Amino acid sequence: MFLRDLKAKWRFVFAVIVLGMLMTGPFLLTSVLIWLGASPGMREVLVEHLLPQVPLGGILTATGFFLGLAIVRRLFNRYVTGMAAMVEELRLMLGSNRSFRITEEGPPELRELVRAINDLATQRDAYIDDVEAQVAKAKANVEEEKNRLAALMSELAQAVVVCNLDGRILLYNNRARFMFESLAKGPTSVSSGALIGLGRSVNSILEASQVDYARETIRIQLERGNRHAIANFVTTTDNSQLIRVQIAPVLRESSGVQSASGYILLIENITRALEQDAKRDTALGELTEGSRASLGTLRAAVEMLADNPEMATEDRERFVGVLSSEVNRMSDRLDVTLKTVADSLRQNWPLDDMMAADILEAAGRRIESRLKLPVSVQTETPEPLWIRADSFALVSALAFLAARIEESGDVRSFTLALGSDERFVHIDLMWLGLSMSSETVLSWEIEPMRDGHGVNPPTLREVLDRHGGEVWYQRQRAANQASLRLLIPRATPEERVELNVRDGDSRPEYYDFDLFDRPLGQVDLDRPLADLVYTVFDTETTGLEPANGDEIIQFGALRILNGRLLQQEHFDQLVDPRVPLKAASVAIHGITDSMLLGQPTIDQVLPAFRDFCADTVLVGHNVAFDMRFLEIKEASLGIRFDQPVLDTLLLSAVAHPNQESHSLEAIMQRLGIVMDQRHNALADATATAQVFVRLLPALADRGVTTLGQAIEASQKTYFAQVKY
Repeated sequence: MFLRDLKAKWRFVFAVIVLGMLMTGPFLLTSVLIWLGASPGMREVLVEHLLPQVPLGGILTATGFFLGLAIVRRLFNRYVTGMAAMVEELRLMLGSNRSFRITEEGPPELRELVRAINDLATQRDAYIDDVEAQVAKAKANVEEEKNRLAALMSELAQAVVVCNLDGRILLYNNRARFMFESLAKGPTSVSSGALIGLGRSVNSILEASQVDYARETIRIQLERGNRHAIANFVTTTDNSQLIRVQIAPVLRESSGVQSASGYILLIENITRALEQDAKRDTALGELTEGSRASLGTLRAAVEMLADNPEMATEDRERFVGVLSSEVNRMSDRLDVTLKTVADSLRQNWPLDDMMAADILEAAGRRIESRLKLPVSVQTETPEPLWIRADSFALVSALAFLAARIEESGDVRSFTLALGSDERFVHIDLMWLGLSMSSETVLSWEIEPMRDGHGVNPPTLREVLDRHGGEVWYQRQRAANQASLRLLIPRATPEERVELNVRDGDSRPEYYDFDLFDRPLGQVDLDRPLADLVYTVFDTETTGLEPANGDEIIQFGALRILNGRLLQQEHFDQLVDPRVPLKAASVAIHGITDSMLLGQPTIDQVLPAFRDFCADTVLVGHNVAFDMRFLEIKEASLGIRFDQPVLDTLLLSAVAHPNQESHSLEAIMQRLGIVMDQRHNALADATATAQVFVRLLPALADRGVTTLGQAIEASQKTYFAQVKY
């Protein structure tokens, strides 16, 4: 028991002491016994003959001791230290990295043991794969329902947020993400608040007092037996945008009593609608007030003319001039009002965010079907082109134009092509055949498009006005080719919902219903590591000496919630350091001075990063280096990063103390993590996050399960003594 509880290095020291005692003890004991049993004369003979040989005996004994020490050291490394490292690798196979296999090295007995362990691991993997396949099959229906709900919520045109009773966000869709991302942008495009994300508080995007009042209103309605309890309020954001919110409870029943387990928030930005309403009301008010004065003038002039039929010609002409002037003024005022109201109606027409290429594909099929003519569709562009459109109206407009062109001359084929400039998307309808006059094309603009539009069809001009677009006619007589170009305004990031996602075709992780009953946002040292929310981050810098003027030039961070890496909720920002970069650092990260020109400075980026990582545990690799840069800036910027910090370098030393290296590359290799890109802040943060998630089971095996235990164990490692 005593030896088993000793650490490996103390067992080696104990073995060396035993070896020394075994080599010198018998000789010394024998010498003492002979000396004690010898007569005085014999002792003189012994001293005379043996004492000169003591140095040689000592040398031989020391040589034997060191030879024995080398043998013990070799055996110890092979059988004790090697076995300890093998146990850590075995635990890797059992937990973090199933595909890991122990290298066959060492003495023959250990190689045979390693071979047997690897064979058992292969069999174990086969059994696990079979079990996982059965479990996946059993969970398929549940996952299908969850994914169906996630897909539905993700693609809704209205912003939707679901939160638990603590106000922590469990789900949000694309519209909500882009709405609050656009609202959070500061003047330098760095997020300035209103952050939305899984596990974050809904109070980060909405006024806390109004949310609390709405929840209390719902609670009262539920207590009164109202199964359809809702609450509404309008609030303002930091950048003076008006947000209308409707809150409804997610109900659960216990002992026949219904209560809320969470809340669904339907959110709408009504700023533009209210501005349009105000603009329309102002125009109508000006029309009313202006018309009242003009009508008074007209009435007085008409009464004067009626009461004085014998009025002199000169006076009559003056009154007629007044009438004409007032009528023209009223006509102009009416035209301005009608234009303002028309703009308001056009702004309020329901338009969807969609890719222009989809419009061309649909129009090509419609034209081919109706006119029986071949249509070539060219949609390749350097980047996806988005527009806000009534797709049915635009497709009908293109089909209408193609039909009029076909009626006007001998057309053999059509081509639909896509292009753009900084403001507009170009939809070109081209054909080979006879061209027509510009007057003919202009007449088409005011002709009702009757095909498929019912009893009150719009005109081409009305459809274009609805989209804020124009039509151009071009002809090339020499090539016998002509074209019509529709110019539709490009959708800006604030106006459209981005449907494509990064990292392939996987759906963004915008929901996690496992969080309904879990407390979030509390950083408590006694809480289990699996229950905490983490921000894993990394920085790139101008050099390695924060105390001597080196600066941060890039932040990269992402969040971990419920054991999941939230790839979509990341922080990736270059920083202008206001100092030249060092050649040695450029060679590592590849960031150049030109790439940093025009980027926000650290006094703008660091507060935004502080908001991003609020209420979370910070995690990094060799994080003391990164934290030193942050600490130096805290005093000058008046901010603090006072949350707990974990270091994957130290945690790896805790989980696998017998491994030779704890560099990020070595840990990734042990845990089976592959990353194509390195020495980019966001890429390194992603790699660190994957390492951290896979280290948690290994830490649990060593009894490290809470945040406090992880911090305490980290501080005891050798690497924790390194200072920057």
